[in-house]
Amino acid sequence: MLESLELPPEGERALLVGIEYPKHTMGEAATLLDELRELVTNLGLVVADAQLVRLREPHARFLIGSGKAEELMALAKTLDCGTIIFDDDLAPAQQRNWQMECGLSIMDRQEVILDIFSRRAHTKEANLQVELARLEYALPRLRNAWSHLSRQRGGGSVTQRGEGEAQLELDHRMARDRIAKLKRELEEVVKQRATQRKLRQRIPVPTAAIVGYTNAGKSTLLRALTGANVYVADKLFATLDPSTRQLILPDGQKLLVTDTVGFVRRLPHRLVEAFKATLEEAVQADFLIHVIDASSPDAAEQAQTTLNVLKELGAEHKPILTIHNKLDKLDQSDHLEFRDRRDQQSIAISAATGEGIPELLTALSELTLGSGVVTQLLIPHSRYDIIHRLHSNGCVREEKATDDGVLIVGCIPQRLRSLVEPFLTTIATA
Repeated sequence: MLESLELPPEGERALLVGIEYPKHTMGEAATLLDELRELVTNLGLVVADAQLVRLREPHARFLIGSGKAEELMALAKTLDCGTIIFDDDLAPAQQRNWQMECGLSIMDRQEVILDIFSRRAHTKEANLQVELARLEYALPRLRNAWSHLSRQRGGGSVTQRGEGEAQLELDHRMARDRIAKLKRELEEVVKQRATQRKLRQRIPVPTAAIVGYTNAGKSTLLRALTGANVYVADKLFATLDPSTRQLILPDGQKLLVTDTVGFVRRLPHRLVEAFKATLEEAVQADFLIHVIDASSPDAAEQAQTTLNVLKELGAEHKPILTIHNKLDKLDQSDHLEFRDRRDQQSIAISAATGEGIPELLTALSELTLGSGVVTQLLIPHSRYDIIHRLHSNGCVREEKATDDGVLIVGCIPQRLRSLVEPFLTTIATA
């Protein structure tokens, strides 16, 4: 529909530009520029060069100074680049100034992430969410698409306006109408998710959401835990649509585990908003499994990014089990360094090889039972439906048949308290 929404062609050469401000810690801007390189590569573009520009404060016209801007434009043309990509947000006017000055395609980090999401979306819900985010990003930039047409012939009426202005107004109206329609459709998706959640809660099973930085190994972990045939790939944002699978824990308890979309530093706020329906699984889960890539030199920053997004979603107070993944990618010296900096409350695993998975399953069992107390019940012989329910949820520790009924000692989670309350005899501490 709109030229500004077209994806860049694969194989096109790109010049990357990182911005280093005084507020950045040492090496932070360079690390972010390296991450942008990986993001751009995931779009199928060829990175011809990457330049880091030190800047005290942003300039109104080009974000950077005019002299440096001219230097980068010349470099891009020398390297036969079709696109210049900034690792910082560009205002619509700044993006327009660059395009008018050098005639190349100009993108910023937000647009790169939006384009990756657009290519990876498969389900109807994900496509709706991505289209909404991209339209909201493109709306203030629509005038770029028609800069080659006359703006106005004279006068103020619509019939007297030039072809460019008439088309611009039409595009704005179409985009706003489409945004309104997408929001209505996504509201229906949220309602459908709520209905599905209520259906799951009729047979109460605890839930956990796997969260973490993109490419930390979340989908691989879901496959390792449940044997689920979920898509796994060593690239950023491989999973956009949540996948929920049932896990039978060693003590017989059932746990529903959901894989969620990965987070990234400088995640566009509009994506957080647009993906609320998807990320709602993290908000609604009983607890979170936070997966950290132990092999990444930026593991601490990536973990903090995840916690920041969870806070924005209102899920920061959920119980969190921290998992350090990809032990198989650490050499001996890395193992020693990791051991020194690792939080001892966390669990170290390799989802790819299975190392540490038994310890993780034990921890999941303890978390699943965490809301329960050790309880003694005397259930009549006529209520074997309740006994079966307790067994299927892994609540039974001891069981003994008596003349008056079945004596059961077990850890009963809060969700089943109302079911067993009439049969309580003694409550002990867990």
